[in-house]
Amino acid sequence: QVQLVESGGGLLQAGGSLTPSCAASGLTFSTYHMGWLRQSPGKDCKFVARIDSSGTATHYVDSVKGRFTISRDNAKIMVYLQMKSLKPENTAVYYCAADPNRRLRISDARNYDYWGQGTQVTVSS
Repeated sequence: QVQLVESGGGLLQAGGSLTPSCAASGLTFSTYHMGWLRQSPGKDCKFVARIDSSGTATHYVDSVKGRFTISRDNAKIMVYLQMKSLKPENTAVYYCAADPNRRLRISDARNYDYWGQGTQVTVSS
């Protein structure tokens, strides 16, 4: 049974930093590309960042480039999303997800077969 478990969300002020993490189990982790997506209240789930299976290639939505960094540790079976200079508009539930290499457009949420339960990030102004 595949499980993705996020942790490390929280409430913080604008300008702060946070690094949610995602622990994976039940899958051959090193063969999956991993992504972070987020859902704000009343909006669809949107792509945030993706890292390839080997950890050598990353992609980001334009609005977070230079502030967010996705990383993975294949030995620990973990994925991280380092977030800096957070803004109120970054408030959302952040989901970790696993992509078996569906080769759709990078930002397409349909790439992902498995999803975590999400972790809430709330940024106050």
